[in-house]
Amino acid sequence: MQTFLIDTLNGLSYGLLLFMLSAGLTLIFSLLGVLNFAHASFYMLGAYLGVTFAHGLGFGGALAAAPLAAGLAGAGFERALLRRVRPAGPLNALLLTFGAAWAMGEIVKLVWGLQPLAVNLPASLDGPLFTIGGAAFSRYRAFTMMVATAMLVGLYALLRCTTIGLVVRAALTHARAVEALGHDVPRVQTLVFALGSALAALAGAVAAPLFVVEPGMAESVGSIVFVVVVIGGLGSLGGAFVASITVGLLQTFAVASDATFGDLAARFGVPMSDAWRALTLAQVAPLLPYLLLVAMLAVRPRGLFGERGEAD
Repeated sequence: MQTFLIDTLNGLSYGLLLFMLSAGLTLIFSLLGVLNFAHASFYMLGAYLGVTFAHGLGFGGALAAAPLAAGLAGAGFERALLRRVRPAGPLNALLLTFGAAWAMGEIVKLVWGLQPLAVNLPASLDGPLFTIGGAAFSRYRAFTMMVATAMLVGLYALLRCTTIGLVVRAALTHARAVEALGHDVPRVQTLVFALGSALAALAGAVAAPLFVVEPGMAESVGSIVFVVVVIGGLGSLGGAFVASITVGLLQTFAVASDATFGDLAARFGVPMSDAWRALTLAQVAPLLPYLLLVAMLAVRPRGLFGERGEAD
C-alpha cells in the first residue's frame, strides 16, 4: 500500500508535468490550427535557459526568466515566419515548425555543447518530503506538482475570467466575427503562440532537475506530448489534462512493476511463447503510451474530447 501511494504521487507529478507541456501545444493548435513540431524544442530551450539563468538569478529567478525569454522567442517566430507561411496551408506551417525544431536543436548544441548540464537544487527542495515503508517522495516532485497546479489554475483564470481570455475563446471558433468587432486577431494569435512557448519552457525549466539536460531531450519527450494531445483530442485542454494524468500514471506504475507477461498469461489463461513470458512490464513501459494511442485511434479517432471548430 505504501509503494502504491508513492507510485501514484510520482505518476501524478509526471502527468502534471506532461500537461504543462501539452497545454501550450493544445492552445496553439486550437487558435492557429498548427501542429507545432518545434514545441518540444521550446521545452528543451526552457531547460537550458533555466540552468543558465540559475547561475545569476537563482533557481526561483530562473523559473520566471526562462519562460519569459522563450515566450519572446516564440512571439518573434510567429510574427516573422509562421504568420507568413500559414496562408499557404497547414502543410507549409508544419514543415516550417519541423525545420525550426531542427534549427533550435543545432543552436543549442552550438551554444551549450553536447555534454549534459548539471542542475543544482536549492537546499529547501532537495531530499525526501516524506518516507513510507522505505519508499520516498521527493520534495522537488511535490514542488513540481505545485507549479503545475498553479499553472493550471492561472490558465483557467486567464481564459475564463479575463477579457483577453474571452477574446481568445471567441477567436477559436469565430475568428472573423471577433475581427469584425475590432479585435486584432493576428495579435491574439501571436500572444497565444508566445504563451504556449512559455508554458513549454516552464515545463523544461521545472523538469531540468528531474531529467538529463542534453540536446536529445526534445526528441525524447516530443513524441509523448503528441501522443497526449491526440489521445485527449486535438484542441481540448480538458482532454490534454486527462490524457496527461493517464499516461503519467500508466508509465509510472509500469516502470515500478516487477510483473512479467508470463504472470499475466497465467492469470488470464492466455497462451504465450517463452520469449514473451520473460518480458516485464517495466521493459515495455515506453511502448504503453503508443499502444494506448493506437487503441484510442481505433475506438475514437478524434480523441477523448476532441472537437475543434474553424479558427479562420
